[in-house]
Amino acid sequence: MGPVYYTVDSINGDYAYMTSDSGVENQVAMFLLPEGTDMGSRLLWENFQWTLLEEGCA
Repeated sequence: MGPVYYTVDSINGDYAYMTSDSGVENQVAMFLLPEGTDMGSRLLWENFQWTLLEEGCA
């Protein structure tokens, strides 16, 4: 499976709700995500690892 890019839509308590670039919705526990993840953050899911992308990287 290749890389999947997500945008964080909202954070509710201990969970981030996000949507992939292909429109798939996902819910992930905040403790699994990189420090600094916030609403509007761009994340990369690849090789079972989350990476917080800097502005303009995707």
